[in-house]
Amino acid sequence: MLEEFYKITDLETYSISAENPTGERNKGALEIPSPENPARRLGKGWKVRPCINLKAKQETLLADVEGPGVITFMWMTVDQKAYRNCVLRIYWDDEPTPSVEVPLGDFFVNCFGLRFEVNSLPIAVNPSGGFNSYWPMPFKKRAKVTVENQSENEIPYFFYQITFIRQKFEGNIAYFHSQWRRSMTSRENPEHIILADVKGTGKYVGTVIAWEQLSNGWWGEGEVKFFIDGEENPSICYTGTEDYFGGAWGFGKTYSTAFLGYPFCVKQEGQIPKHVMYRWHIPDPIFFKESLKVTIQTLGWWPDGTFQPLTDDIASVAYWYQIEPHAPFPAFLSIEKRWPR
Repeated sequence: MLEEFYKITDLETYSISAENPTGERNKGALEIPSPENPARRLGKGWKVRPCINLKAKQETLLADVEGPGVITFMWMTVDQKAYRNCVLRIYWDDEPTPSVEVPLGDFFVNCFGLRFEVNSLPIAVNPSGGFNSYWPMPFKKRAKVTVENQSENEIPYFFYQITFIRQKFEGNIAYFHSQWRRSMTSRENPEHIILADVKGTGKYVGTVIAWEQLSNGWWGEGEVKFFIDGEENPSICYTGTEDYFGGAWGFGKTYSTAFLGYPFCVKQEGQIPKHVMYRWHIPDPIFFKESLKVTIQTLGWWPDGTFQPLTDDIASVAYWYQIEPHAPFPAFLSIEKRWPR
């Protein structure tokens, strides 16, 4: 990989921001400062339009790019009130439904509308709330990125940078996808569906779990299971929740590493316990040819040493690549159904 740094190619790099909304060459920093703008003493070409406001109940177009190309980097930052109230969507090649549909914060592993640091390879969250994504996102015809503010109030000071390169492709390519789900498990059905109804060929590359614990004691005995290409029984079973996320014996403390982590845990008087975990299947992707389903069980312990099915509040983000077209996602939960407890 290192030799790529000194190779010269015919690729071109572009970057979209509030200062250059189209990312076109020679089109950045053209805004003229108003009499109230902090750059009014300096004039055009300085820091005149570094951010935008997200209008209430409106979807804002961040990027609309003709292909072929690859989004190589996304950076965003905004007040925490946007994390669950705003929805990030990405559409490929003029498709009618998004391939990415996730609450803004959850996509960057900052779940529950809370801010905390994440130090991983594809996602990094740095002080104070700098959201960074290095997931490569190829497209052939068009890439459209939007963020929708579903709250009743305008959200000011939304900063963003979306970098992409022009690149041609031969044959099929696998497109980036990401989906958010939330469910309340029960004693009768102590299982949360992370991903289901995926049809096509691709590979699964990541999981984020935001777990709101509604029972006393240890909560992570449940297994993560992968059902590949229509399997009735899963061929890949991880032995426990903390095991899947690279820990052991009940975690003990938080951590954040290149491919897996448990970056957030809160246990305070007057609050239900909350946990956030991530696992990136970058060196160990889960390949599928026809379909994929991914689940996680919610299990604790009864006093007699048997497993206790748990009623917990689970939200998840799944990340995968597949050849289009993709199956429609489930109906996205309304804003009040996304709020944490």
